[in-house]
Amino acid sequence: MSASVEARLKLILLALLVVLQAGACAGACVEVDSDTEAVANRGFKLGCISCKRRGEVKATAAVTWLFKALNDDNFSHLYSYEDEHGSILDERFESRVQWRGNRRTLDLQDGSIYIANVTFNDTGTYMCVFSRVLVYDDYTFHTNTSKIINVRVVPTVTRGIASILSEVMMYVSIIGLQLWLLVEMIYCYRKISAAGEEALRESALGKCWRRDGFSHPPSVSPSPPQHNKMRE
Repeated sequence: MSASVEARLKLILLALLVVLQAGACAGACVEVDSDTEAVANRGFKLGCISCKRRGEVKATAAVTWLFKALNDDNFSHLYSYEDEHGSILDERFESRVQWRGNRRTLDLQDGSIYIANVTFNDTGTYMCVFSRVLVYDDYTFHTNTSKIINVRVVPTVTRGIASILSEVMMYVSIIGLQLWLLVEMIYCYRKISAAGEEALRESALGKCWRRDGFSHPPSVSPSPPQHNKMRE
């Protein structure tokens, strides 16, 4: 197999692995913005993801949610999650908030919550705060990361043209990438198959040469020189 074919095959396999693992890998962390439009009398997920930049560093994290209604001047504590336990701190959300982030771990990276039976009074600004402690060999380092989410509560589901077009383009891109990967894999397979057949052919010829007593392909003996006969 030539070096170029082998390099191309490795690249294709790597790209295929990334595509397959992008959505299914549990250990991957991707910061995605939360939805900002909730529908009255339905449930709504407030997404908040803060990825840890150094995966090999041990860490613990706590998540605090704050809320400021349209007529409020200051934020009030809505919810907190620490040591695998959550607490609702705002009576306006009593029995309506559920934890939807990471579970069975102290190294939180997903701090999302779910609000049931959304009302128009839930319109306002939400703040998600990650308080993370990075644990190194000789010291600890404290960091705080906050994200602001402006939520609007509407009576019915609305969907803009931009959202529809973005979703269509996403699916078109995914299908196009899969087709490209399929074509590249078929091309590489044919190259590898041709190289394998050529190697088998050379191996078979080598066996024949060794069987006939040659250590390498016999050279063609040159024709004896033709001497012009002297005319008598």
